[in-house]
Amino acid sequence: MTQLKLEAKAVALLEKKIELIRTAKGAIYLVGPIQLPVNLYDNIVIFQWYCWLNCDEVTEDYERIIEKLSSLTLAEFQQSSVLAYGDFAHADDALVRFHSICHTGDIFGSKRCDCGFQLKQSMQKIVDHGDGALFYLANHEGRGIGLFSKAMAYVLQENGYDTVEANEALGFVDDSRNYSDAIQVLKALRTKPVTLLTNNPRKLEALKEAGMPLAGRTALWGDVSKYNEKYISTKRNRSGHMGEDETCCND
Repeated sequence: MTQLKLEAKAVALLEKKIELIRTAKGAIYLVGPIQLPVNLYDNIVIFQWYCWLNCDEVTEDYERIIEKLSSLTLAEFQQSSVLAYGDFAHADDALVRFHSICHTGDIFGSKRCDCGFQLKQSMQKIVDHGDGALFYLANHEGRGIGLFSKAMAYVLQENGYDTVEANEALGFVDDSRNYSDAIQVLKALRTKPVTLLTNNPRKLEALKEAGMPLAGRTALWGDVSKYNEKYISTKRNRSGHMGEDETCCND
């Protein structure tokens, strides 16, 4: 085969797996599902993986988008993705977790936060439930301030600041995360109500404001240690994170 034929074959295969989601600022290109075997607590679980890319250009000529990829240096930027399990699109009840990327907790296993614990627990809860999806959200590091700023916030926290105070001292708000892209992708994958795995009332509010039907909420606390006691206490007492029986948003 010539290189041209190889490229044409690749484009034909990829186009079947790409979905265009129009947004106010352009488009989201969603690719998937892709089988992803995951080692979850020493058991191999098969998830369906999706990844999405924000783009100013809106076109159903997906070959144009594919041709641009090699010049976009996407490895220098973050893209969000989804792990879906079971019959996520059609199941009557599905669990959903919006998980913010955490380099230190998810990758290194840091105990300064509870993110790594929440990531694995959400995946296990989704598998145990039978149907659900975990959205792994880029550009959410340090509640939206980025990894380098998070490192500086950690310096302040080692000198007495809590999480909120450290972010504000660096000129940020407590929490600048935005869930609009994730919600648009969620709506493209499922229209039935979802149960959100979260302690954060802002995530519930974001879903309700976007018109996504909610069946309920499941709390996700745990892995408290001497290293993250202040961090978790700040979540509850300053950022309004909720316990198992608390409700929000006029529930």
